Amino acid sequence: MTKQTDDRRPIVLLVEDEPVLMMVLSDLIEEAGCAVVEATTAAKAIRILEARTDIRVVMADLDVRGSVMGLKLAALIRDRWPPIELILTGAVKPDLSNIPARGVFHDKPFNHEDISQSIRSFTIL
Repeated sequence: MTKQTDDRRPIVLLVEDEPVLMMVLSDLIEEAGCAVVEATTAAKAIRILEARTDIRVVMADLDVRGSVMGLKLAALIRDRWPPIELILTGAVKPDLSNIPARGVFHDKPFNHEDISQSIRSFTIL
């Protein structure tokens, strides 16, 4: 889904290449009161961000396939779209000093309540 949404819920772009995790995280995002736009690669995520102005948060797996990987994708988002908040996930914890400003990291397997809390904290209207 890449069209602008008509409802007033905050929009979260979810970048995840594992189908089961995509479904679980999409449900968590919706339960947190947000609408979800899905991308399975970093390249698709960038195209969506270039086409839309309503994305409030990007939730990205640091291990997602695509031309821009992990922390490079997060840094690109921070540089090109500074107002967008970042929630990063991964099986291997990165050097947290490399996480862009205002970004948060959640280890996999992650605690669903922690993820929901991060989403809510970034999308309070």
